[in-house]
Amino acid sequence: MPSMSRRKLLRTVAAGGAVVSVPGLLTACSTGSDDGDVSNAGKKLAPWPAYTAAAGPKPDLAPTDAGVQAGYTSYPADLVTSVARTPGDGSTIKVMSVTFGTPPKGASQNQYWRAVEKALGVKIEFTVIPQADYQKKMATVMAGDPDSLPDILNVFSGFTLPREAQFVQRRAEDLTPYLSGDAIKEYPNLAGIPTHAWRDMGRIGGQIYGIPLERPLPGSTLWLNQGLFTDAGMKEGWTSEDFAAVAKKGTHGRTYALGAAAGSLFGNGVHAAAHNAPNAWAVDKNGAFHPNYTDERYKAAVAYQAQLRKNGSYHPDATSLSSVDLSTLFLNGTVGSLQDGFGAYQTRYPDSKGLLTPAPALPYSVDGTPGGIVAARRSFGYTILKKAKKERIELLLRLLDYLAAPFGSKEWELAHYGLEGVHFTRGKDGSPEATKLGEVENVSNLPFRYLAEGPQVLFVSGMPEAVRALHAWQQKVVPVAIRNASYGLKSTTDTAQGATLKALMDDTITAVVAGRSPMSDYDTAVKNWRSRGGDRMAEEYAKEHAANV
Repeated sequence: MPSMSRRKLLRTVAAGGAVVSVPGLLTACSTGSDDGDVSNAGKKLAPWPAYTAAAGPKPDLAPTDAGVQAGYTSYPADLVTSVARTPGDGSTIKVMSVTFGTPPKGASQNQYWRAVEKALGVKIEFTVIPQADYQKKMATVMAGDPDSLPDILNVFSGFTLPREAQFVQRRAEDLTPYLSGDAIKEYPNLAGIPTHAWRDMGRIGGQIYGIPLERPLPGSTLWLNQGLFTDAGMKEGWTSEDFAAVAKKGTHGRTYALGAAAGSLFGNGVHAAAHNAPNAWAVDKNGAFHPNYTDERYKAAVAYQAQLRKNGSYHPDATSLSSVDLSTLFLNGTVGSLQDGFGAYQTRYPDSKGLLTPAPALPYSVDGTPGGIVAARRSFGYTILKKAKKERIELLLRLLDYLAAPFGSKEWELAHYGLEGVHFTRGKDGSPEATKLGEVENVSNLPFRYLAEGPQVLFVSGMPEAVRALHAWQQKVVPVAIRNASYGLKSTTDTAQGATLKALMDDTITAVVAGRSPMSDYDTAVKNWRSRGGDRMAEEYAKEHAANV
């Protein structure tokens, strides 16, 4: 059986867009002597940037306003030019970003790094933070000297950073004058970022402080080994009883139908959505906010998972496996499924070639009610700029505008694949195919994509059948996507205590599903969560929501 390199596995985890293993919570950090008012309630709200679709090739599979992505079954033959001139001025720019890849070679030895520098017209000092070290490093940055802040900083949404909004408000440039309304037209590629990404990033104190990294509507997804699940009796329109039966039949010997990684709550997001529970927070017609924890459907999903675990369908190490190790077990057939972000398709299909056929699962129904899927935050994170003079900010925005070039442009190709003949060659259909050097020097290890990126599209190099399957799947599930009503809103209590309170519930849910704690412990934890700040969060989100409607 073909082997799978750890480098490719890290690339697979990076593309997913969902963090399923959190290596410890960041403690509250100081960003100054006093926390500012980051609430949007009662503030004059800056208009969102005026959206203008960037020019690019026509897709083979049409997008929808509801959230189905544009699909490309082949790589565009004629690439457009989206940036007319070199944006930089020869100065040195310091940037910092999370990475899910391996440490890159330095600029002097890295042709990809130098190629992007040349295209941008600047020298780049790039500090790359491994995902496992991100919280610790950000604590240092947030508490440090304002002058030491990099010019461009990626704020990754995969972790809860206490008082994040206060830090941004105090230390970052207010980008409202540059990006709000028609002002963004100075930066056409940034103007091509859809409004839904800006909304889910949110304002701080009524102002715009960041540039979002747009992501597709589907979020946490159950990725299946299609052959294993089909052989076990998977069918469209299945019920929760069918799912349990298929998982049990697909588990035999040292093969387990269900895999999960540490911190994922046994893939709780997928099962909660199938039970139609709120995605963290729901808002009713009166504007009141309701948490998932107090919803009987969410509690039923936890009990359902506990039964799946009791049946033996989960891999026995589900509470301790890393995301990378779980991906290894998926690819070698030890586990038949795993929860990951929808964006994992970008690498899961090519990396599975010759091993298995991956497929996103359709939700099962519960008690006759069709299930839903997790709607992702449409902003994977956002980029902030260090406070500076107007000319410097405009320079930095021009650089980000280049990196936000749309799919099908020369700028996008350089940022994502590097130099033709050096980092990639072209397949028979014109699709870029990485060289050995391109597997080392690339956008995963040197993540320019996490500073700015154009709107996401469906494309898998050389695999048109995968694109068609994903587009058809999205058409079925986008209408039942369950959105987190708190996206883009601010809660002072959540900012200060959300990480601790989430850990309380995560630990309890994991213990209940694992069989270490009774369901009564869940009820006790919910009461503690509410009294320690959960009810205050609901009130604050409701107030924010009313101000943003």
